[in-house]
This record gives sequence, structure tokens and C-alpha cells, in this order.
Amino acid sequence: MLNPTIVVEVLSPSTEVYDRGDKAEFYRQHEAIRELLLVAQDTKWIAHYSRQAEGQWLVTEITEQDAVVDLPSIGCTLRMADVYAKVKLPS
Repeated sequence: MLNPTIVVEVLSPSTEVYDRGDKAEFYRQHEAIRELLLVAQDTKWIAHYSRQAEGQWLVTEITEQDAVVDLPSIGCTLRMADVYAKVKLPS
């Protein structure tokens, strides 16, 4: 895709530092990208980055099971419960 409006990145334990750092910064510098979701695979955690009108980024961390993430760039919502519905988390 040439001009994505949203990127969803599932964090891997081996690349998480890079994914949350340099790679996320690269995505945020891309003019077409309006939102970025970083999703943990070993715990219920999502970081939602949304580009604001003045070009700044708002970051919201979501950890609540019943949380809903609004994704205006693609006109939908995402329920935390749906993201992790079939994921077996470590105890």
C-alpha cells in the first residue's frame, strides 16, 4: 500500500523495543498515516496513536477488557474483548 491511513503492529517479544521506538517513529513521520495501533501479544494492552489537527500525536493506552477504541481514520471501532477473544495469555 502506498498511502495507508492506519497501521496495526502486533508486538513481538524479540522486536518490541524496535517496534515501539524507531519503527513507530517512522510510521508517525509518514504523512498519510492518521493512526497507529501497537498491540501486545502477551498481555491485554494496546497503544493508540492518533494524529491531531496540528500534527501532534495523542497516545492512549488501553488495558480495560471492556474498552472500545474509536478509529475515525477508517470509520470504525475496535473492542478490546474482540482483539483478545482467541488469545491465550500467559498466566
